Amino acid sequence: MKYLKYFVGIVVLLLFLFIIKGVLQPTISYSSEIIADKPIQEAWAVMNDESKLSQWLKGITDIKHVSGEKGAVGAVTIYTFNDNGQESTIIETIKSIHPNEHIAMDFEMKGVMNMDYKVDFIDKGGKTILKSSTTTKGDGMFMRSMVSFMKGSMQTQEDENMNNLKKIIEENTTNYFPEPSVEMNEKKEE
Repeated sequence: MKYLKYFVGIVVLLLFLFIIKGVLQPTISYSSEIIADKPIQEAWAVMNDESKLSQWLKGITDIKHVSGEKGAVGAVTIYTFNDNGQESTIIETIKSIHPNEHIAMDFEMKGVMNMDYKVDFIDKGGKTILKSSTTTKGDGMFMRSMVSFMKGSMQTQEDENMNNLKKIIEENTTNYFPEPSVEMNEKKEE
């Protein structure tokens, strides 16, 4: 009986510490940075190309635009992910967007967490520095505590996504900025 009391005491203590961690650290923040060997306009175009999202965001299976003008402040998009057979959805709302400078979004995973996410684009002599910053808060006391223990895995996932994005940018062959042909310019002059 004495061992059962110790066991219950340890379980209660661990549960108490778990809850306290979520109270003391209700949000986690992390960031990631890459340098892509492409100009800022191309890096911006690749990152915002929906047809390339599945190449750098792990597990994405579906993208559904819900409301607002696509790519503008207030636009809402639902992303579906599959991670080892477990499906989840994230609702993205664009908060701020300045092409070739930054994009800021809110991500909501209902009942799990909310994320405040931003990517800054900085020109570095024909190369592009991309800096992401994220602040995440669990939805409810239990999830706040869970999220407080997940910083390492979330940081690892963000680093992986950013490195995948760097690769996709640097291997890009899509011409996002076609120049008008000489023939078209000659016809306009006539």
